[in-house]
Amino acid sequence: MTGDYIKPLPQPTRDTQPWWDALADGRLVIQRCSGCGKLRHYPRPVCDACFSLECDWVPASGHGTVHSWTVTHHPFHIGFKRELPYALATVELEEGVRLQVQLRDIAHDKIRIGLPVEVRIERVTDDLTLPYCVPALRQ
Repeated sequence: MTGDYIKPLPQPTRDTQPWWDALADGRLVIQRCSGCGKLRHYPRPVCDACFSLECDWVPASGHGTVHSWTVTHHPFHIGFKRELPYALATVELEEGVRLQVQLRDIAHDKIRIGLPVEVRIERVTDDLTLPYCVPALRQ
């Protein structure tokens, strides 16, 4: 499956590997500071609230709202050309962290700030699983 996938591939690190592993298992998780309990995304080694180096991972609801979005008309990489135009959204999850994902299954002129969305997970290669969002059924 990877042979046909020509988009850039993420390079997991020690800090992000649990995120990628959870997605591969069909789960959305958020990194949580073991010191103060603050949730954070993107995954990183140090808590910006208490500077703890310890963290764990907690399940995320997968529900949120559009905080911001853009419609992309020009590919930054040839692998995205056949999907143009597509919407990229910054989604604020119910847990209070933001996630940047592709927004699908909605006309671009219907996207608005505050639009309720749900995270879906898609295996795109044997080794890569990615999140994306669709409008929520519950609005």
